[in-house]
Amino acid sequence: MSLRLAEVTSANLGTALAIRVRPDQDHAVEPVAHSLAEAYVHPPGVAWPRLVLDGERPVGFLMAFLDIDWRGDGSVRRSGLWRLNIDAGEQGKGFGRFAVESVAAELRRRGCGELYVTWHPGADGPGGFYRRLGFRTTGETSGGQTVGVLGLA
Repeated sequence: MSLRLAEVTSANLGTALAIRVRPDQDHAVEPVAHSLAEAYVHPPGVAWPRLVLDGERPVGFLMAFLDIDWRGDGSVRRSGLWRLNIDAGEQGKGFGRFAVESVAAELRRRGCGELYVTWHPGADGPGGFYRRLGFRTTGETSGGQTVGVLGLA
């Protein structure tokens, strides 16, 4: 495997939009098109969307959030993983782990000490995946989702 991230551009937009999770996961994560629309409507530098590639083959999409006002009152700033979509046929091959580790590396490079993520709660959500990577729940929810944090030290 030669895994890497690529910026989403006009040249690979169609490739990014073709990433689809399994049908039973549709309720747990927004489609790539929704994520890219959200990236567009936020101020520049807040969203960090990337394709996950194995060589030249697209296997997933991620979007990080960078230094956001978590509570909306200026008291808490956080960065983390906003979206993770690994294509249905590519799951279980380590691409999700690579994506999370790549976001962690980018946040470390930017001087962050923690990586936050939210996930759909319940047995059909990705909580087990995130806990296996070392995330711990914070006891918070955001938009009905469980909030997890991973120390980057």
